[in-house]
Parts: sequence; structure tokens; C-alpha cells
Amino acid sequence: MHSDNSSRTGRRRSNASFSRCALLALALLFAFLAVFQADYATRAYAQQAPATPHGQQDATAAELVQEIISDAADNEGLHSRYQRLVTNPISPPDTRSPRATLESFLVIMQAANKLWLGVRDEFFANDNFFMTEEEKDQLVLVQSLLGKAAQTFDLSDVPAASRERFSIETVLQLQEIFDRIYLPPLEDIPGLPAGSNARADALGGPLPDKWIIPGTSLTIERMQDGPYSGQYLFTAATVDEIPDDYEALQSLPIIADRGEDLYQYYIYTPGNLVAPQWYQFILDGPGWLQNTFGGQAYWQWLALALTVVVLMLAIALYSRWNNRRPVPLDPAARQSRRLTPPLLVILAANLFHYLCEEQINITGDLLQIVTTVVSAIIWTTSAWLTYQVLQTLYMWTIRNPTVNNASLDASLVRTGFRVASFLVAIVVLGYGATRIGIPIYGVVAGLGVGGLAIALAAQPTLENFISGLILYADRIVRVGDFFQFSDTAGTVEEIGIRSTRIRALDRTLIIVANAELVKHKITNYSQRDVFLFRHKVGVRYETDSATLQKVRDGIRAALEAHDSVLESPLRVRFVEYGDFAFLFDIYANISATDINAFLEVQEELLIAIREAVENNGAGFAFPSSTVYLSRDQLPERKTVDIVENESDEERSKSAPAEKAYPVDET
Repeated sequence: MHSDNSSRTGRRRSNASFSRCALLALALLFAFLAVFQADYATRAYAQQAPATPHGQQDATAAELVQEIISDAADNEGLHSRYQRLVTNPISPPDTRSPRATLESFLVIMQAANKLWLGVRDEFFANDNFFMTEEEKDQLVLVQSLLGKAAQTFDLSDVPAASRERFSIETVLQLQEIFDRIYLPPLEDIPGLPAGSNARADALGGPLPDKWIIPGTSLTIERMQDGPYSGQYLFTAATVDEIPDDYEALQSLPIIADRGEDLYQYYIYTPGNLVAPQWYQFILDGPGWLQNTFGGQAYWQWLALALTVVVLMLAIALYSRWNNRRPVPLDPAARQSRRLTPPLLVILAANLFHYLCEEQINITGDLLQIVTTVVSAIIWTTSAWLTYQVLQTLYMWTIRNPTVNNASLDASLVRTGFRVASFLVAIVVLGYGATRIGIPIYGVVAGLGVGGLAIALAAQPTLENFISGLILYADRIVRVGDFFQFSDTAGTVEEIGIRSTRIRALDRTLIIVANAELVKHKITNYSQRDVFLFRHKVGVRYETDSATLQKVRDGIRAALEAHDSVLESPLRVRFVEYGDFAFLFDIYANISATDINAFLEVQEELLIAIREAVENNGAGFAFPSSTVYLSRDQLPERKTVDIVENESDEERSKSAPAEKAYPVDET
């Protein structure tokens, strides 16, 4: 039994070992096939001649350039046009035909590479820490040539924010591809040479719509629409494939007459085109700093991380300091302070982008990500800054002592500035979105599909907004008006886009939706042109007629003597015999700016009325009643009948009544 168990265990172990070996062998086979296939594809891509590494008519990129220059030497006009192409920064490349496009690219890149290497070698040979002005000017020309070479590309699919650096990297990669493959002879390329005065289709009939470089997928196609309509450019699909083609070919040797991969030098060194002198410290440092990961050197990753940490620390320190600063009491000063954060964010974002692009020299997909994120931050913050600038302009407009604030409806101006600020900020944000590649106009067009649903969902908000416009247009109430609606009375503090804030008499803050406010009956006391002064004054009934007339005339004279009482209507009349007084009705209109001024005038008039009554010998009547006491007598016959019919007991009880009503016996 023990032997059987041991044998079964041994068989299981040998089966497991065999399975592991089989899986390992299968994995090695797949890896070998993958490597073989990649190597085969790379060699097939690079090989242009069918039988020999160098076909009898095929040529390298450098040889083609020499042939182009040699052919142009016999034609003075063509030679001068080639010279302008490489020396005049604003002279565009000739893209009238596939041949003109390819020749323009090769000639421009040959001149750019030669000038670039010359500046670099001269800078390091002089051992200067900073470049001379002449060297800087030459680098500017190199950048101009690289940008001109990129004009042979269809970059419509590349976001505008990252288009400049992406185009430089792509033209360098395409140049490295051309340096590693053989190109067809110039006679086999459709079209006339670049710079030719003849029509592009003068020879060989009409030009094809597109032409593919033999042995590659690099396609030059005539643009059908857009600003480059009719021009032959490397297609957008080709531009998108160039980085992958370069990765497939970079391990192959350079067959042109230039032995350095300038694209590798460009992406793994700091600075712009030429590495600064401090790069020598990195070269003298540990070797692992030069290793690469994700298309960047290790030292670039470290520098990027350090830059992010320093900027985040600076932002945190500023936020802490800003939170501890005292808040200004002046609203305009508070609003002006709100401009600082967006300005600092924009400054920090631009500084970060400069360090990444010009000093650390981040390249490739990482640079596009950094550029897109930084551009999004900058444009979003710019929209925020635009809103705050317009709000600050509003605050200082209202605060300006030269502006007649009495003629301005502050609430209307504030709301108008808010709406305008919001709309302008949206425009800035939309423009920024187009710069980073977001099709904002397509998004806006797509909103039309869901516009109905959005309108239904936003119906209450739109209703309140329109109601607010009605309040402004009809001037039903303004900020500072005292009014009453339903059972609520108070002073308007703010009329917003959605709601109105009302301060009640007990200082309670009431917020009412604009749509609800316009539906109610509103009594606006602040918009009265005059204030009504109407009172009834009662004098005692003991006052004679002559005194009543004197009192009436005295009250009228007191009203007429006051400057705030309007001449008409003005009425003082004896109107009623009241329950306890002669009543005078006093009616007048008072000119006053507000309720407080009216109350002050009313107080003065009431005191003057009191003096007029008292000075004319009369007095105010108070609620009173007069009680008259007397004894009533019953008729004689009725009294006798009552006495005779009463019993003795009742007579005794009613004895007091006899005293109250004695009978005359005479």
C-alpha cells in the first residue's frame, strides 16, 4: 500500500513538472515568434529595394537633398526660391504637389539640422554658461524652420494648445524615419519640383488625389476643404502613425550621412533645442539618471515631481497666509482682493508649463497631457478672473462718487453685471475648450437634442428669472422700497435673478421667489409722490360758534405756514357732531422724500394744531358721557289701586315705595 501511494505521488509530481515545462516551452515559443515577427516587420518596412539593400535608383534622404540642390543650381530662379525657403522665416513650403511637399520637407529639415548642430557645437566649444545673442537668433531660425516643416502636415486633429511642441517632435521623428529608409527617385514622385513656376500638373497629366511613399504607409494627400484646400499634405492619419513608425525603426542604423538621432537628443536633454551648461552636472552624476521610462529620462521625472511639490507648497503657504489676513470692511476692497487668487493660479500654471517645456523639456504624450491640463486650468481660471473683473468694475462704478447713484437702480445694475459677467466667462471658457481640443461647438449643437428636457427641468428657474426682469421693467419695487404684499410688509434689500430679499419691520429676513412676488397685490409705499396728512380733531361741546370758526381758521393758517404742505388740496372743515365733540376734518398733502421725513413734518403739524386750538380759547374733547339723575312719578289712579289691593304684609314690604311715590290726598 505504501508503495502504491508513493508511485501515485511520484506520477503526480512528474505530471506537474511536465505541465510546467510544457507551459514554459510554449511561452518561449510565443515570445520567439513575437520577436521574429516584429523584427521581420521592421526590416520589411525599412527595405525599399527588392533585391539589394540599396536599389539602383533609390536614394537616401541626404542624397535626394543633394540632387535637389544640384538641379536647382542650374536654375537661378529656382535656386533663389530654395534659398528663401530656408532663410526667410515667413516663406511657406511649396505643397502644390506630392513631390513639392516632400522636397520642401527634406530641404527645410536639412537646413534646420545643419544650423541646429552648428549652434550646439559652437555653444559647447566656447564653454559659455549663457548663449550669445547671435546663437539665440540662430536657434529662433531653427525653430522657425521646424515649424515651417510642420506646415506640410495636416494637424487638424491636434489640439491647438499642444500643436507647436507636437509638430516639432513629429517632424524630427519623420526626419529620423527618412534617414533610415530609401526613398524613390525624384522622377517617380508626381508633380514638379518645389518652387517651380509651372503648374503642378504641367507634366504627366492631372495629379493623383494622394500618393503613398513606396514601402511605407506615409501618405501625402490633397486637402479637399478647409484653409489648406488644394494643398498636398501628409495626412492626419500619417501624422498619427509617425510616432509608432519611429518606434519600429529607431533600432535600425541611420543610412543617411548624419550619424546622430536628433530626436533622442531633443527629448532627453533639458532646455530648448540646445542643452544648458548645467546639464553637465546630470551627465557627471549617477548613470541611472540617464535611464528612460515612459519616454522620459529618470532625471526628468525627478525634476517634474520636485516642481509639482514646490508649486503645491507655495500654493498652500499662500492660502494659509490669505486666510489669516483681515477682511476689508469696504465691499469694493473685498471684491478687489478676489482678483488675486486667479491671477496667482494663472501665473503658477504658466510658470509650471515653462519649466516643463523649456527647462525640464518634457516631451511626447506626457507633454501633451501636461499641456492639456495646464491649458484647462489657465482657461478655467481666466473665465473665473473675467467674472471677478467685471464684478469689481460694478463695485467701483457704484462706489464712484462722481456717479449719481440716485439715478441708478443698484439692483438692476448688479444683476445686469452678473448676467453679463457669467456670459462673458462662458465665452472665455468655450474658447479655451476649443484650444485644448474639445469640440465645444459640437457640444452646443448637441444640446439642442436635449434642449426640451433641459427647458422643462429649468422651468421654475426661468420663471423666476423672467419674473425678476418684469420687476425691473415695470419698476414695481426697487432696492430700499418699503412695500406690502399679502400679509407681509418690509424693505427690499436685494432683487436677484431668482429671488427677492425683504427685511421685515421686526428685522426678519424674508426671501420670496420672484415668480411668487409678481403674482401678489403689491402696495409700494416708497413710490408715493406725496404723503397724505388726514386727521379728525374734536373740540368740546361747550365751544360756541364764534370760537369754532376761530379754531378752523387757526388750523388752516398753521398748515399754510408750513413749507412742506402743498397748497392744493388743503382742507379744514367742521364736518360732524360727534358723540362727544365737534369734529373738524383736516386734509392736506405733504411733500417728503421718505416716510421718516413725513413723520417729522406730521409731528410739527400736530403740535401746531394743538396750539391753534388752545390759543383760540377751545379745548380738545375727550370721550365722556353726562348722567342726569331724577325721580319719576306714577299717575294718581294707578297708585291708589296698587295700595288698596296689596296685603298688609306686602304693604309693609312696599312701605319704602310709598315714600318714593307719595299720593297727593288733596
